[in-house]
Amino acid sequence: MLCLSPSKFVSGATDETAHLHIIGNLNLDIKDYHEKPMSWYQTEFALPPLPRGFHLITQQVQDSVPELSNFHVGILHLFLLHTSAGLTLNENADRDVRLDFETAANHLCPESLPFVHTCEGPDDMPAHVKSSLMGVSVSIPISNGRLRLGTWQGIYLCEHRDQGGSRRLVATINGETDGY
Repeated sequence: MLCLSPSKFVSGATDETAHLHIIGNLNLDIKDYHEKPMSWYQTEFALPPLPRGFHLITQQVQDSVPELSNFHVGILHLFLLHTSAGLTLNENADRDVRLDFETAANHLCPESLPFVHTCEGPDDMPAHVKSSLMGVSVSIPISNGRLRLGTWQGIYLCEHRDQGGSRRLVATINGETDGY
């Protein structure tokens, strides 16, 4: 857990020498911190309907949020506005990984379980469970106007419905735009 507090309350610093004290012995000068312009940006975009499975959507995200290039350093938070699909980060090179994810998800929560909520079809309740297991958001660092993903990492849309339809996402960026 990260805890920010003015160090004058922690170590007796004066207003002239106030620092942010971060547990872990890292100090940031408040004056330097506030001189850097921090910006917020938010947009909503839709992905076209995709079949059931795990789909690499990194390029669609980058294309839908060109404002990423305006941020020197920051964080992109993606939030999926649905309860029967999910988002995750994983390997972007071998398509077999995405097929194996689908196999594993179906094994963890098969449609054959005796669900009570069945009014929207046999794939609906398992999709809700898988969505909760996977999660509906990811946060990705931004460095020099680009997503700071690992060598083999990509953003997945986890479509858990047979016919889920278009999926809407909210992209929120917070970061430093100074000189960028």
